[in-house]
Amino acid sequence: MHELSICTSIVEAVTQSVAAYPGATVKKVSLRLGVLSDIVEDSLRFCWELTTKDTPLESAELAVAAVPIVMRCDHCQADVTLESLQSFRCPLCHEPVNELLHGREMEIESIEIDDGK
Repeated sequence: MHELSICTSIVEAVTQSVAAYPGATVKKVSLRLGVLSDIVEDSLRFCWELTTKDTPLESAELAVAAVPIVMRCDHCQADVTLESLQSFRCPLCHEPVNELLHGREMEIESIEIDDGK
């Protein structure tokens, strides 16, 4: 379950970021997860509860936005969003696509804090 180490890294990164705001409470951490990232959202949420306990993130909400698969078609030069993992073909010209532009991301998009002011 690599989601545990991912959550641990997120907690460490966010904790370092909010250290610049003494007394601040983390309200929400927003992530962008590519559908090809091999991260199981349910497992990530379970691990979030474990890794945030007794940290400044303990009561923070975890928001997850899915990033779709976007590929570039060499044949028609279009950037296309794939609707399914079943076919890596351009939905415009139906040729195979092989250049991945988006879909493997795992990014902290934003951190919402309450600084008490």
